[in-house]
Amino acid sequence: MTADFRHFYQKSWAERTAIVAEQAQLSTAETALFKQYYLPQHSEIIENYLTDYPLPMGLAVNFVVDDHPYIVPMVTEEPSVIAAASNGAKIVKRAGGFTTKLTKREMVGQIVLEQLADPAKTAEIIMAHQADLLVVADAAHPSLKKRGGGARRLRTRDLGQGYLSIDLFVDVQAAMGANMLNSMLEAVAKSVGVLTKTNALMSILSNYATASLVQATCELPVSLLQAGRYAGKLVAQKIASASTVAQIDPYRAATHNKGIMNGIDALAIATGNDWRALESGIHAYAARDGQYRGVSTWTTDGQTLTGTITLPLPVGIVGGSIKINALAQLNQRILGLQTAPELAKVMVALGLAQNLAALRALVTTGIQQGHMHLQLKSLALAAGATATELPIVLQQLEQAPQQDLATTQHLIKKLRQTKEETDD
Repeated sequence: MTADFRHFYQKSWAERTAIVAEQAQLSTAETALFKQYYLPQHSEIIENYLTDYPLPMGLAVNFVVDDHPYIVPMVTEEPSVIAAASNGAKIVKRAGGFTTKLTKREMVGQIVLEQLADPAKTAEIIMAHQADLLVVADAAHPSLKKRGGGARRLRTRDLGQGYLSIDLFVDVQAAMGANMLNSMLEAVAKSVGVLTKTNALMSILSNYATASLVQATCELPVSLLQAGRYAGKLVAQKIASASTVAQIDPYRAATHNKGIMNGIDALAIATGNDWRALESGIHAYAARDGQYRGVSTWTTDGQTLTGTITLPLPVGIVGGSIKINALAQLNQRILGLQTAPELAKVMVALGLAQNLAALRALVTTGIQQGHMHLQLKSLALAAGATATELPIVLQQLEQAPQQDLATTQHLIKKLRQTKEETDD
């Protein structure tokens, strides 16, 4: 049976769910899931809205950033991420916490011109009228200037093959700023067209936010790094070596950075920020010199382990869907945020904590010991284990030669049979 999806966006929520249920032949119980997670206000955020898709949210603890304690909300489905972040932060807390630095916070957008016979001459025209073009940009979003933000400067870049990029830098204040920047770019593009007698190929923000860099550092006495039989000095040396590998090998760097993004993404989602934009910008930054590298570095002098990470983090605490996302606003309250730069500082510290915990585990006991325990817990719950059965099933799973869904279901079935026989 083929349902009619014509004008689907115009239909009511009840009509949409009925059409989907018919098309996918959903049961009554399956269709009820739409209602369980349905939030009417979210139909204003995306098109063809059906329901929300819940992800687990937890809290990372032990964070001290610039002498200020934070409780960090994180949204993630991956086991051990929050535990690792809290563990890394606990080690750093014992050494005084993270120190951060943010020099400026500007978003950059591009107006791209094409088929130019003399890009250098066009660039001269643009820069000669920079002051006027900045006025045009501010006029497109006057409220931003009133709040202390606004257009700051222009830059031109010859991209080759007749293409010229005109880059507009804007202080977007507390917002991530994508929509306001795009409006300003389109207004400036019209004026550029008059000046250069060309039509812009496109006008759009760039997620490569090199004017919104934030750095976190920590210095740890090697004694804090001891892990079981591994002395702290040895652990520090191994962490530094692992960091070096991430600088010279893109295969390792990709996983090194993915671990960092476990924390960055989880906080971005929890605060209603665009985690996809952050991912693209950070990975571009990781390859800024032509080779993809780890975005954090760890060095040791034998007594102290020093970690440093610098990331482009154009995050916001207002605008977009944040204002209609109650949980995003609640999580700002949990964090105690006052400004967007403060969120960026917590976020970069979270990434470094995540990295420290992962590297320490990798070079000592291995990443699987703690991670797999949580994975087995998820497996047991997926197989139908109750809260009472869970500890027993986990103990048996850890000793089982195979750790898969079929094995787990067999263990649960056997456990219940034994219980029934005992009860009888």
